[in-house]
Amino acid sequence: MEHNEYEYHNPVLLKETVNGLNIKPDGVYVDVTFGGGGHSKEIMRHLGPNGKLFAFDQDTDALKNAIDDERFILINENFRFIKRFLRVYGIKQVDGILGDFGVSSHQFDVAERGFSTRFDAELDMRMNQNSSLSAYEVINDYDEAALSKMFFSYGELNNARGLAAAIVTARKEEPIKNSEQLKKIFSRFLPAHKSNKILAQIYQAIRIEVNQEMDALREFLEQSLEILKPGGRLSVISYHSLEDRLVKRFIKNGMFEGEPERDFFGRFEVPFETIGKLIVPTDEEIKQNNRARSAKLRIAEKK
Repeated sequence: MEHNEYEYHNPVLLKETVNGLNIKPDGVYVDVTFGGGGHSKEIMRHLGPNGKLFAFDQDTDALKNAIDDERFILINENFRFIKRFLRVYGIKQVDGILGDFGVSSHQFDVAERGFSTRFDAELDMRMNQNSSLSAYEVINDYDEAALSKMFFSYGELNNARGLAAAIVTARKEEPIKNSEQLKKIFSRFLPAHKSNKILAQIYQAIRIEVNQEMDALREFLEQSLEILKPGGRLSVISYHSLEDRLVKRFIKNGMFEGEPERDFFGRFEVPFETIGKLIVPTDEEIKQNNRARSAKLRIAEKK
């Protein structure tokens, strides 16, 4: 392996995620989070001359990592539009779908993208750089109730109301343009021993809102059920409990909330069969790639 093969993004649970797809050499597969192409390259190694791989990434930075192979097509769109764009290529059903959710190493490491708490950067956090909604609009335009709901729902922060009120008060003086201003506003909510953890939760909440990540994940999962052939595999990595809860529930009963209708005997149809147990990275992988620490891989097969 070249030293810089995974310079853009170090793929998490690489072998496990791809093995979970149970790849047929002549099958059609989709990698909905292309990034640096690590998972896609591994899928390609298992494909024969008639196999096909479609990849999605809404971030234009990822396009430079495209694989030069006639069996590979990279689509510069959000995976929430998976069904629509596969149709453009005449594809109605596929043999397997891989998703590695969360932020790529590249997005975290480029300071001006504004994803990381490590840098002073303008408030951005857009995965799709052409999107009109950035962290700046969220922080400066959302009303107090919307901000509070965002911090509570997406950051799971108990002091969501206080955080929202602090933003509204501060922005009356001047617009909040960068992460240093944001950290200063939140300083009284950040006890020294927990400041990094709380900041990470705050950033997570803003990022999820900016990129509509939970809506996109719901739409993707619903479409994946339609697109997968019977026996087709879904292999997905989540990084926080909000995502994992959605994935787990959907795999279990094809719904995000509520319970499915049961028949006279109390039985209900489930769309997926869970394959194996939940897979998490080894200590060794976490040591090599700290961002793997919260990864959870779930594999399911459509019935």
